[in-house]
Amino acid sequence: MGVRPSSIEMPTIPFLPYSILVGNLSILCLGLTVYWSQHWLGGFAWDGSRKMFNWHPVLMVTGMVILYGIAALVYRLPFSHMGSKLPWKVLHATLALIAFISAILGLEAVFKFHNVQKIPNMYSLHSWIGLTAVLLFSCQWLMGFASFLLPWMPIWFRALYKPVHVFFGSVILVLSIASCISGINEKLFMRSKNSTTPYSKLPAEAWFANFLGMLILVFGLLVLLGLAIPGWKRSDVNSQGIRQPLLPEAR
Repeated sequence: MGVRPSSIEMPTIPFLPYSILVGNLSILCLGLTVYWSQHWLGGFAWDGSRKMFNWHPVLMVTGMVILYGIAALVYRLPFSHMGSKLPWKVLHATLALIAFISAILGLEAVFKFHNVQKIPNMYSLHSWIGLTAVLLFSCQWLMGFASFLLPWMPIWFRALYKPVHVFFGSVILVLSIASCISGINEKLFMRSKNSTTPYSKLPAEAWFANFLGMLILVFGLLVLLGLAIPGWKRSDVNSQGIRQPLLPEAR
């Protein structure tokens, strides 16, 4: 008889320190984004001026990175594995909706600023990636709401669509991280044109913004790690070992 190869499993990671790390990183990413916009970019306004643009990075990081990442991890909370799944689905959808509203306001800030200042829209790779992420996010939310929260959706369709929903959830997060990093880089290049210290010399603002970009990247990677750990996923098998129908609580 041949020897059956042992399966390779991911190492066990305690959820509590992981969640504390992710939570602190989310606060740090948001705080540093606000500080960059206030200290180096000139503060905030909603009047079409350059200060209006500064809402764009804050709202996009808040919505498409932090709230989106937290919404994705809702089903990884240990106490979400007990009882009905419906409240957690509602929480997941609510956080995602708030994230989407934040992203729409972020787009409004940059488009209004561009229009008032006579700057062309959608000319950079950053803007293409960012708008793609938001458009996919809108489709993702609508399809998720219709598939998992409307009571008349057939269970066979939910089972068919669930892996698609999970896959595009990760894709949207990756696109959001790529958009944030490219946006930070684009803004630094623009500001270096009017600076006495070129970007290649890494002035203080460049150090700060590059560090912010790395933190956003680390946050995104940690969220993807949390989604990939099998032991943190809610099981479809009950305590008696009987497999439950997929998402029956939405009926």
